[in-house]
Amino acid sequence: MLFRKKTYTDEELVSGCAANDRKAQEALYRRFFPEMMRMCRRYASDEDTAIGIVNNGMMRVFKKIHLYEHKGSLEGWIRRLVYHSMADYFRENARYLNFLVLDEHTEKHVPATGADSCYEADILDAVKTLPPASGEVFRLYAIEGFSHAEIAQSLQISEGTSKWHLSTARQKLREILTPDGRLRNELIS
Repeated sequence: MLFRKKTYTDEELVSGCAANDRKAQEALYRRFFPEMMRMCRRYASDEDTAIGIVNNGMMRVFKKIHLYEHKGSLEGWIRRLVYHSMADYFRENARYLNFLVLDEHTEKHVPATGADSCYEADILDAVKTLPPASGEVFRLYAIEGFSHAEIAQSLQISEGTSKWHLSTARQKLREILTPDGRLRNELIS
């Protein structure tokens, strides 16, 4: 006799996880794991590190699920918690790892070097200096891992406009960051 797995609505997942229902937790994990892995793979140097980051992030989700207010998408809320887990990982390992690659790539992670890498604190400070729309697109695409289609839908702009903002942000970041990824001295005050 074959058993079909129950498909949960977002509301059922949230209430089930808040009630510590293991089946709901497993369903939530299985539903969102692939997308969270895609986001973490962009920055992690290997598969094991990415899995560890996602698992730590999902533990945060389970601990804080009772705080979810059903405003916005559940995936976006989970993505934010996993992103914070990833930021914590890189903050704790900052002296050993580079945080962000400025140039777009579609291949598996390539270790960042020289002008392609930036230190987390400096890149985040530099992003704050960008025009608001370009900074938001850069943050969503390069840091949080959203696609141009998702950004366009979220910000109610075209995909082409999203790509333009990303290109503008990257150009401005190249202008204000030194080749080794630090903020230029004139911007540090």
